[in-house]
Amino acid sequence: MVKRMQALRQLSMENTPSPARDIETTTLPNGLRVISETMPHVRSVSVGIWVGIGSRRETPEQNGLSHFIEHMVFKGTTERSAEDIARSVDSIGGNLDAFTSKEMVCFNTKVLDQHLPLAFDVLADLVLNPLFREEDMDKEKGVILEELKMDEDSPDYLVHEIFSSNFWKDHPLGKPILGTRETVKRFDRPMIESYYHQAYSPTNLVITAAGNLTHKDLANLAGQHFADMKPYDPLPAERPPVTHARITLRNKKSLEQVHLCVGVPSYPVPHEDRFGCYVLNTLLGGGMSSRLFQNIRERQGLAYAVFSELNPYRDTGCLSIYAGTSVESVRKVIESILKEFLQLKHERITEEELRRAKDHLKGSLMLSLESTSSRMSNLARQEMYFHRFFTLDELAESIEQVTADDVQRIARTFFDQKHIGVTVLGNLNGFKIGREDLSC
Repeated sequence: MVKRMQALRQLSMENTPSPARDIETTTLPNGLRVISETMPHVRSVSVGIWVGIGSRRETPEQNGLSHFIEHMVFKGTTERSAEDIARSVDSIGGNLDAFTSKEMVCFNTKVLDQHLPLAFDVLADLVLNPLFREEDMDKEKGVILEELKMDEDSPDYLVHEIFSSNFWKDHPLGKPILGTRETVKRFDRPMIESYYHQAYSPTNLVITAAGNLTHKDLANLAGQHFADMKPYDPLPAERPPVTHARITLRNKKSLEQVHLCVGVPSYPVPHEDRFGCYVLNTLLGGGMSSRLFQNIRERQGLAYAVFSELNPYRDTGCLSIYAGTSVESVRKVIESILKEFLQLKHERITEEELRRAKDHLKGSLMLSLESTSSRMSNLARQEMYFHRFFTLDELAESIEQVTADDVQRIARTFFDQKHIGVTVLGNLNGFKIGREDLSC
């Protein structure tokens, strides 16, 4: 108790306010970071405990372990049974959730402001006191094996997984977040506990909250629950990723459609040209007015779903295009995508199209940050990737500064025949494509 009181006293001296947004940060003596954004006009509070290590830090034998641990903490703690965990937040009208990504794991809840202490206690209990019982592990392996089957039955998901495994070949970024049947079946308690203690170390944790709360209350709750948490030895250094422009054709006769993914490298999250990438992605395939949607769906009627997306990570990135079409049209769809690449490289976009892309991007950004949940997530990602917080005006201004020349320069950098990876999944009926067919 004395140690906790000392920690709480130190909290009050380490608070760092952000003048641009109503954001405050506190770092506990053990290295855990606590960040809040006060939104006094709402009645809800969203809280997240973020682990800054995701599936990309796993060895081949550990593939899927981050996701497995995320599931296991809900099976019971030293303080609560699985049923108690489920009822704790549900009974007060809140929600409790978690997810695992390539670079982070998050446990989060959203409740009325008056229930913040209870909600925080539940989250802290999940992170600090999991039991990892053998009998629960066996059951959860069955659950995840069914989840794997479900994803394999979803061709739009599967084609992205196949593409990633080839684009990031022999690197953890290319491994499935869920793991494989073989890796999941081999998980045991010593492996789980060893990885848990390395990953769930206070220096890897960030607690964020947004809503109708005070930073002092959040920092006090964090100190009460986490001040005694001990740091562990860090995980080994990871290998930097290298992209591979592979062409993969996977025959699956049970599918009615052919699903394809075309991708090129892109910039990482903190790169100075990231806003130019977002503008390029928006006008290429980011909405109903995008070039890909208008050309492939509206003008040619070749696909129902067609879009592009950016997947940036801290040290690399990928811009990919997905489409679902018939085997007779798949070559025409790929040719249409390559034609858009070629035009973006050699023809400067008009100011009108640039304006539309910027306004679409700014509008989507502003609307996405109206809820306490999205603000809470935004705090965590800005802390993890930038170690600072951007105002909405700063973000809007960064989008505004993107020029047509910037978009063309980025297109010329990445839309190159030798960089393009392609995955095609479906009843291919003899369909073939080679590197010579990807000229742009």
